[in-house]
Amino acid sequence: MESGMIDDYVACKHGRKKVEYLLPQLEPILKETYGVIVYQEQVMKIANDLANYSMAEADDLRKAMGKKIQAIMAEHRERFVNGAAENAIGAEQAAPIFSLMEKFGGYGFNKSHSAAYALIAYQTAYLKTHFPVEFMASLLTSEMHSTDGVVKYIAECRSHGIAVLPPDINYSDKAFTVYGDKIRFGLVAVKNVGEAAIEAIIEVLGDEKFASLFGFCERVDLKK
Repeated sequence: MESGMIDDYVACKHGRKKVEYLLPQLEPILKETYGVIVYQEQVMKIANDLANYSMAEADDLRKAMGKKIQAIMAEHRERFVNGAAENAIGAEQAAPIFSLMEKFGGYGFNKSHSAAYALIAYQTAYLKTHFPVEFMASLLTSEMHSTDGVVKYIAECRSHGIAVLPPDINYSDKAFTVYGDKIRFGLVAVKNVGEAAIEAIIEVLGDEKFASLFGFCERVDLKK
């Protein structure tokens, strides 16, 4: 990430780097994230504990970091350093901590948001690893109204050795479907083919495949 803190987090988590705190007061706030500022709540707690911010003021600081307005951040820097001085924390210690908090603004989330994203990441990683064909078929279906999205994920399928079969009037469904260890192209993703027409085709197809263009025209309601 832009701040470089994610690399520090991973290194500390796996014991490749020693967890360090700029001040002992930061340990109870940052211990669960290996000394790295990860959550917005941690920024607010640092401002509250070290610089006597009220929680309302700390929330204003959080918002200012997200907007990255230099003039407002300069005001908060002065406010933070002065508040820290009231707790016997000198400017030479407070200023680097504030700079660290500023870097955080480039990537931080609130904790509940982070938990939600982490859960989705674990679930999708598991599915992609253990059910790659089904996962990619679903992903393609989610993008079937976007040509760029379909092209992107077909390329990813190929990079993983998953073949995407062309659309077939006798075997394709509306969505992308699993066909053995391959994926069959979904008819909805075919440009300029309406869903009503596709539904009409699927409705009459049943177990009797189309043997010719004439048979197709005879069986399908062409008004759709």
